[in-house]
Amino acid sequence: MPTPTAAPAETDVLIVGGGLGGVAAALAVCRAGRRAVLTEETDWIGGQLTAQAVPPDEHPWVEQFGVTATYRALREAIREHYRRWYPLRAEALDLPRLNPGAGRVSKLCHEPRVALAVLEAMLAPHRAAGRLTVLTEHRPVAAESDGDTVRAVTLADVRDGALHTVTAPYVIDATETGELLELAGVEHALGAESRAEYDEPHAPEAADPLNQQGITVCFAVSHHEGEDHTIDRPSGYDFWRTYRPDFWPGPLLGFLAPDPRTLAAVERTFVPNPDVDPLAVNADQSADAGDKELWGFRRILARGLHRPGAFDSDITLVNWPLNDYWLEPLVGAGEETSRQALAGARELSLSVLYWLQTEAPRPDGGTGFPGLRLRPDITGTADGLAKSAYVRESRRIKAVTTVTEHDVAIDLVGPYGGTRHRDSVGVGGYRIDLHPSTGGDNYIDIGSVPFEIPLGALVPRRVRNLLPAGKNIGTTHITNGCYRLHPVEWNVGEVAGALAAHCLAENVQPHEVQAEDKRFGEFARVLDREGVQRHWPDVRGY
Repeated sequence: MPTPTAAPAETDVLIVGGGLGGVAAALAVCRAGRRAVLTEETDWIGGQLTAQAVPPDEHPWVEQFGVTATYRALREAIREHYRRWYPLRAEALDLPRLNPGAGRVSKLCHEPRVALAVLEAMLAPHRAAGRLTVLTEHRPVAAESDGDTVRAVTLADVRDGALHTVTAPYVIDATETGELLELAGVEHALGAESRAEYDEPHAPEAADPLNQQGITVCFAVSHHEGEDHTIDRPSGYDFWRTYRPDFWPGPLLGFLAPDPRTLAAVERTFVPNPDVDPLAVNADQSADAGDKELWGFRRILARGLHRPGAFDSDITLVNWPLNDYWLEPLVGAGEETSRQALAGARELSLSVLYWLQTEAPRPDGGTGFPGLRLRPDITGTADGLAKSAYVRESRRIKAVTTVTEHDVAIDLVGPYGGTRHRDSVGVGGYRIDLHPSTGGDNYIDIGSVPFEIPLGALVPRRVRNLLPAGKNIGTTHITNGCYRLHPVEWNVGEVAGALAAHCLAENVQPHEVQAEDKRFGEFARVLDREGVQRHWPDVRGY
């Protein structure tokens, strides 16, 4: 993506972070006729879908309802990309609900580059019209605040260190870790709250800001029987080969791992390129999490969907129990610890690959799959690992409304329960899914109900012009587990962008829109016109 030689000195809305929430925010701002600057630390916009290489985690009703119109347009454009450009066999080409990877984690598993192409296309007309400036390879390094207002953000070009300061009446934090909250002095939470703070049954007794979900550095592989693509032995392999967490049923590098929902030890299977028609795969996490058969779990290209000979292997994305990293927190313990966490996560993922290539048990009784080939062409990197770590947990604003376990957990509200918000600005649905944490917790995976997203969760208690656009909204450590997924992040970002543009047009502040019924009604009509679903039909949680 080409980057302008100089960033604009001012704009209507500055969006820092080019993940799904940031892109959705930019689209909403520009659709309203306002100018926006969108920044991104890597050279790919798209965050979870692209730079982090994570196929979408979505609720089981996604094909019928429960997402915004623009998120649905994104999904359908991804399918259309495959129909137009890939050699799909006739039966696959005719599928209205094509799942390009036939993965089990999602009804729409696909390659990161395809999502990147579609997201770029969605932004293209606004860039051509001069409403949108996209600054890739830029990260925030400072923010200037005046009382309750964020005046400006300074960005550093990661290639040459050049600094650019951008002022804007509204600033949106769409970073993966809520970086602007720290830089701008916005009150926020981090890690696990104590049980006493919100009376959440699954919260720990004592608060621990450094107790955060593990991160994962994903990578893609194909398999070519008879070939040897074994990587060099990673320097940290001996440690990871013998590492056995206290709460794990065996070595981390192994196919025996806890079932997230029951914590029972379950043997995973791994058979590259299984001789099963991918058209027979039905991804439905409400019925089956799909994580027991690792090759098909996050498969992003299924060769069997295409004409014979077009591809000699599937491509699968490795984001498994084996390569979750939780030895150190990514956020809040200092830059050196953050660097160590990222380096450790990368070393773990390479060790997982080396173990798969050399020592993993094969169904035929042998060991190792040397034909596994790392795919840097899929991740857009030299080393074959994703450009960015998959970050599940961020700093979170101290919000006007904090979503707690009492709002969404099935055990507390019943399968048809859940808090109905007068200021709902969207919907989402997913189990409360927390991965093992840096505080030593095993999976916390409990049933939840389809939920509404309250506008109050996007409004900081004090600061007037900064809005969150991702995992940094007003959830807790526990409820982040169901609010952190792709369609919810998109919804939150779209609302943040629409709210900033609305406030500029009406000369009001976000707090007024949230608090006053008349003003909220006016904004809700904007969202309704844009196809933002704000309430669920009668569906059951799982």
